[in-house]
Amino acid sequence: MSDFLLEMGKNPQVRQLVKTLGLPIPMPLDLKREKGPYTERPLAEASIALGIPYASELTTQLAQDLMRAGANPFVHTTEEIFTLFAQEGEAFGRHPARLILETYDASQTFDAMVFDATTLRTTDSLEQLYAFFHPLLRSLNKYGRIVILGRPPEETTHAPHRAAQTALEGFVRSLAKEIGKKGSTAQLLYVSTGAEAQLEAPLRFFLSKRSAYITGQPLRIAPVENQHPKAWTLPLEGKIALVTGAARGIGAMTARRLAEEGAKVICLDRPQDDAPTSQLARDIDGEVFLADITAEDTPQRLCEMLKERFGGVDIVVHNAGITRDKTLARMKREHWAQTIDVNLSAVSRVTHALINDVLRKDGRLICLSSIAGIAGNMGQTNYASAKSGIIGLVRHMSAELQDKGITVNAIAPGFIETRMTEAIPFAIREVARRMNNLGQGGRPLDVAEAITFLATPQASGLTGQVLRVCGGSLIGA
Repeated sequence: MSDFLLEMGKNPQVRQLVKTLGLPIPMPLDLKREKGPYTERPLAEASIALGIPYASELTTQLAQDLMRAGANPFVHTTEEIFTLFAQEGEAFGRHPARLILETYDASQTFDAMVFDATTLRTTDSLEQLYAFFHPLLRSLNKYGRIVILGRPPEETTHAPHRAAQTALEGFVRSLAKEIGKKGSTAQLLYVSTGAEAQLEAPLRFFLSKRSAYITGQPLRIAPVENQHPKAWTLPLEGKIALVTGAARGIGAMTARRLAEEGAKVICLDRPQDDAPTSQLARDIDGEVFLADITAEDTPQRLCEMLKERFGGVDIVVHNAGITRDKTLARMKREHWAQTIDVNLSAVSRVTHALINDVLRKDGRLICLSSIAGIAGNMGQTNYASAKSGIIGLVRHMSAELQDKGITVNAIAPGFIETRMTEAIPFAIREVARRMNNLGQGGRPLDVAEAITFLATPQASGLTGQVLRVCGGSLIGA
């Protein structure tokens, strides 16, 4: 589906004309997205400004994580901490530079900025955010990335400490709005005590082009016991993945990305969609399972097939969904029931069947929620209820399955350019596209990248989370 403003914005002459005439026309940038499978060094030669006001438990971890990923850090910190960075850099053949803000002349620009705010324990210490970002922000390149690191507020020990860590969320959400017009994004990662080793995968993802349509999001990283090193390339090799609603759109793109990272993918969709589902399976060397997801016998049939053919399943992506939009006063009972059944009840039934002995240890459950489930939407009481229910399901099951090493997360897409959104009337569609920090709709690939990231072994520190893929939607929390 074509976005005419995005297409116009690709023409530098048109962009300049709009700017010169002062026309009130938003000209969103064509976001840069990564192509192909994961690489060993996703941040190769990226210039990253790193702020570490005080030594923390993350200092050594940050040095290792960034330089192992290929980044060139410019570190604003004390002499002692910088020396530590330089020593770590030698192991990876990299030489970090010292960043002195007092003498910074803006000649050096940056692809990303990372700030360790885990040591901010008073409201006065928030001054460190201003001191670091104020002189540097204009030097952030287009399509730049900003990541703020904090500690979960619930882990704090006194009121000013909690206030300082909670303040990071408002800072990041506001900063994401300020830099969105440049195609840039900002995220907040709350790293629990003991979860420092789980930071590397989220850093790689959120500092890369794979997170192009995610911004203004706070996520919590939890500690993981008995974590073993995993390969950064083909991380899903040998894994069995199930994707529901796989025939087209987000489901099809997700199946392709999971396969690209090494997974064997079972593509589940309705018998009516046999042709596109079978074609997809052929393209990715996957398997087809045709079923009505709401049928009474589907959970049992699916479990039997997975056990007999593959011995179980490692990754389950609940993507199948429908809309039956109408204001509540005009909605038919069957449209209410059908929407709840497909989008929520079937997910619950299938999941509970799988977790008995089909979903393997250290498995991944990823459920599609929606911005509608967070913010609500006119004419979608049924759909919003179901998608909000998904969030409740995820939060409960993440705790229930934690001992098995199984992570359970939700993805909440915003306006994504799919067949479903193409059917929206033009005027409403245009408004919906623009109501986010990046001023455009997302692509199925954006959602697929988020799902693939959460499906990897390296994302084991993320569970019970709701990750919005919405460009920083202006609606919802």
